[in-house]
Amino acid sequence: MSSSPISILSHTDFNGEPLRPELLHRTFEQLMQEHGYVLMCNVPDGFDQVRFCRQLGSFVPNYTGAVVGDVRPEPGMDDVYHAGNTRPLTPHSEGYDFTTLPPRYIALWCVAPASGPGGETTLADTAPWVAALSDDERKLLEHTEFAWKTTEGVNRLGLDLHTEHPILEDHPDGMIVRFSCNNLIRDDDDPVVAVQQRWRDNFYADQIAIDYQRNDMLVWDNWRLLHARNAFTDRSRHLRRIQIAN
Repeated sequence: MSSSPISILSHTDFNGEPLRPELLHRTFEQLMQEHGYVLMCNVPDGFDQVRFCRQLGSFVPNYTGAVVGDVRPEPGMDDVYHAGNTRPLTPHSEGYDFTTLPPRYIALWCVAPASGPGGETTLADTAPWVAALSDDERKLLEHTEFAWKTTEGVNRLGLDLHTEHPILEDHPDGMIVRFSCNNLIRDDDDPVVAVQQRWRDNFYADQIAIDYQRNDMLVWDNWRLLHARNAFTDRSRHLRRIQIAN
């Protein structure tokens, strides 16, 4: 069961006038600090999402090299696990297959929402799950260099990525959580399987669902929150995407 988002920021005030840029950014930062995500609504057509994102950090290219990526159904991708189709995506973080630090923030904004059911981006906060780990589980996640692979869809683009990282990494700017339901390489009897399954269950119990309207913009802390996607049928659904470094 999904709940509705509460960290929502209107681009316009009660009079329908755009918020002053400094107030917009101050409220954005407060909501991000508290909740780990912000959904911006009432966004006018002329809003410059790229300029706004640039104030959060430097840009990290997507797999193709494009900085501003398109998230929409792509030809030849319907039979693989990939964002470029209409199938569901399981809970994960971005960048576990990078040799560098994963992006700190992910920004999505809606060019064309899906008509009909589905297509929501879902989010859940890992902070309470990390706090609930036993001492042994925390040591396992912090001190084991797990093997990761990239998705089938990225493989089809000609990239076969393999990395080794812990699931939890202590960083001066905050704890980094890496997670994937299907691209963490492990044996079935690995003790990490129990944590992986529990966190997957936690995600579906705690998730919030973002049902986009045109121009809505969602930004979340990728070091802290996991995300997924519900399946949909409308192939005209179109989001744009930027990855932002710390």
